[in-house]
Amino acid sequence: MSTHAKRERLLLADLLESAGPQAPTLCDGWLTRELAAHVVVRERRPDAAGGILLNVLKARLDKAMAEYAAKPYEELIQLIRTGPPRMSVYSLKQIDEAANAVEFYVHAEDVRRAQPDWTPRELDPVFSDALWSRLEKLARLAGRRAPVGLVLRRRNGQTAVAHKGTPVVTVTGEPGELTLFCFGRQDAARVDLSGEKDAVATLTTARLGL
Repeated sequence: MSTHAKRERLLLADLLESAGPQAPTLCDGWLTRELAAHVVVRERRPDAAGGILLNVLKARLDKAMAEYAAKPYEELIQLIRTGPPRMSVYSLKQIDEAANAVEFYVHAEDVRRAQPDWTPRELDPVFSDALWSRLEKLARLAGRRAPVGLVLRRRNGQTAVAHKGTPVVTVTGEPGELTLFCFGRQDAARVDLSGEKDAVATLTTARLGL
């Protein structure tokens, strides 16, 4: 049985392939080639991937990114499709699902929503629930830099606190849209924001995400 991570991986590879190497993405400063290189480095260069979170490893990350971005684009797409090497922690199904379902969903939307003619993608209820489950666990981490209190609310009424504080802004939407919002794609997420006007304006330009 295919996992959500596996399906999102293949969708991301298809989207990157269709867009070509020079297409824009929602990741600041990255074209599709750089986004593809990022995905590959994260899975295949654990010695460098730590630079995504740790400044001390950033030079190593930048070097690995440059090396992979210089490879033929088709090779990068194939590396994404085939998945991590056998010795990678991501080759374990449970870790792949926990770490990559959200990662690949967000990056697939990074490609889709950077195009002028994009339309919302309807997610199946099981995947939506899976995204919400992950978001509940990641909300505090993703919202730690929020300049105001931040509450996430599903359309069905379920809520999660992403950041304690006042004033409070409540962001309402489907799990996929809330995920995008919390991962710094506020401009592209189809959500409703309620709260004090200044607090809402501040939140929409804040640096959210891991």
